[in-house]
Amino acid sequence: MITLAELKKLRLIHLCIAITFFTSGLTVNFAQLLLHIFLKPFNKVLFRKLMYYLCYSFYCQLVFVADWYAGCKMRVYMDAEDEKKYAGKEHVLLLMNHKYEIDWLAGWMICDKLGVLGNCKAYAKKAIRYVPCMGWAWWLAEFVFLNRDFDKDKEIIAKQLKVVYSYPDPTWLLLNAEGTRFTPAKHEASVKFAQERGMTPLKHHLIPRSKGFTASIPTVRGICPVIYDINLAFKSDEKVPPTMLSLLNGKGVEPYMLMRRIPIEQVPEGDKEAAEWLQQLFVEKDRIIDSFYETGSFFKNSGIKEVPYKIYEPRLSSLLNFAGWATYSLSCIFYYLITSLLAGNWFGLITALCILGFFYWLMGAAINSTRISKASNYGAKAKASTN
Repeated sequence: MITLAELKKLRLIHLCIAITFFTSGLTVNFAQLLLHIFLKPFNKVLFRKLMYYLCYSFYCQLVFVADWYAGCKMRVYMDAEDEKKYAGKEHVLLLMNHKYEIDWLAGWMICDKLGVLGNCKAYAKKAIRYVPCMGWAWWLAEFVFLNRDFDKDKEIIAKQLKVVYSYPDPTWLLLNAEGTRFTPAKHEASVKFAQERGMTPLKHHLIPRSKGFTASIPTVRGICPVIYDINLAFKSDEKVPPTMLSLLNGKGVEPYMLMRRIPIEQVPEGDKEAAEWLQQLFVEKDRIIDSFYETGSFFKNSGIKEVPYKIYEPRLSSLLNFAGWATYSLSCIFYYLITSLLAGNWFGLITALCILGFFYWLMGAAINSTRISKASNYGAKAKASTN
């Protein structure tokens, strides 16, 4: 008899997840579009509250895969008082290391646990908004899309941050200050850049690109009270690689996350001073991650005050949400396939099978795009014009 672990590795199961995810994604995209056309011009507050639930319903399917399907257990280290008083109750600008294939999903996992998943947003490159389902969802949910042309982007940032933080409920906005995911080639270029300019080279991060940060801070002041510094790590001897493919095969991973709440007032005025503050923050982040790799603790060798960790239980809402979408999506697909077969509707049958094949290919393409080996070359070149 096939075991549950073996069942999760079957392509048929992966196809069912893909059908559910992309069918629901297209449905959510259509509902988002209707909100933009018929509600946003008349009631932006209600528009953004409803947008929260649409985004949550879509995003938390991947949280379900991590939490329930793969059984991931994430340890979150955060000051107990900050967690009790503030977590999930205020607007936040997130600064997070960008080294792993699923670091974004680890971020979604904690957003889900703190009740802000539907309002989590990010700075993203403009091309992503044209990607079916996820890109469209982000576009319609008012993410901050950038051209990687600073003269244009600084105007977009100033305008869009006011939109993002006008949401009535707590909103978390992610800024990957490194600009791109960590790879050996990009790290080599980053170290060379730092050495040429008398900066402290980083072992586990890329030198942060300060222009996006310094362009954001003047607008953020007064509308977003804090920065959350997120340090994510997986143990170097982790038997299961932290990838989407591992999760789809039902293999759980154990992320470790240190979250620090930094009041925005601690960031100094002035672009130069703010840029220097960001550089020093990343030097500190590097010590934190280095300590984790060396000792298994964020605190032993970093000089950072030790705080307790908490393992949040999976939320029932993500399980019920996925079950609902799966029932809707799969029942519609299989009903059409069966009725087409019985009626001899070969055109309809072949069309449906082609759509299923496209969904499976789309899932493979999405997984492939998260792989570090497929990361862009952005950041492997000279960084002089971007800091």
